Amino acid sequence: MYRLGRRQTALSTLLTMMVASVFLLRSWDVSLPHTKLSKSRVCACRKCLTEGDPWFREMISSSSHPFLSKDHNTSENDFKWWRRLQPGRGDFKLYNLTLNKLFEVIPPTPGVVGPSPRRCRTCAVVGNSGNLNGSYYGSLIDGHDIVIRMNKGPTEGFEADVGNKTTHRVMYPHSAVKLDNSSRMVFFAYKINDLMWLQKHPDRIANKDLVMILNPAFMRYVHEAWLQKKGHYLSTGFITIAQLVLSCTVSIFGFGADKHGSWNHYFEILQNKRFKTGNHAGNHEHTVIEELHSTEKIQFFVPQ
Repeated sequence: MYRLGRRQTALSTLLTMMVASVFLLRSWDVSLPHTKLSKSRVCACRKCLTEGDPWFREMISSSSHPFLSKDHNTSENDFKWWRRLQPGRGDFKLYNLTLNKLFEVIPPTPGVVGPSPRRCRTCAVVGNSGNLNGSYYGSLIDGHDIVIRMNKGPTEGFEADVGNKTTHRVMYPHSAVKLDNSSRMVFFAYKINDLMWLQKHPDRIANKDLVMILNPAFMRYVHEAWLQKKGHYLSTGFITIAQLVLSCTVSIFGFGADKHGSWNHYFEILQNKRFKTGNHAGNHEHTVIEELHSTEKIQFFVPQ
């Protein structure tokens, strides 16, 4: 068991309540080469929502909408926080003008399927860690209802370890790859120029009707509430996990360092064998993920 601070332990308890409160979870009984999926407990959703400490209910209500739309705009305070993440030009007025133009190109609402006690979706979040090499997780990953891949992580040539199903792909301009016509693009913007880039190029990389834009307010919420402001900003993978734990039974693959302690990629050989996580609080994110796994909020797969 990992020993965490009081606030982080409270957060893990909160996540249990959040998942239990909004979903009727399906039981798992799948034997795997390296681990075994535990059985999730069934929860009467209406009852769970009314139980527990009021502080937890307040924390749940403080979560921002994960995706931008014409109905859920960014506050100026959240914009100012987001504006500091990466160098770029433009003020709050330009930000809103850019979004208005962008929503003339892509759908004004993200088309996200909401939670329901009658619906139990399984989501696989597939990172790009080199620990996927030789894992043979491909068929397990593809067996999930939703498969979310990170940035440029390829499937061709790596199917045995990572599968080939992609329902969603998280991207920002520098990590963009061409998607098929049925996969959703989950777009992470770190500056106004990123939004301008998306406005000009949606048809070149994705079906423009399947584009979703992460809400800067949700990025801030996760950075402050989940990671206690550690790191300059969060990794795309961690934000994706935080968003999905509110709407799925989540399994995590391809996160963390390889057996040599390097944060490398399964699809390339890095010259820097001791590559770390840059501006991300990678070790802290990894610890939170492991704690969520140990307390059965998510399933975290790491080949032995």
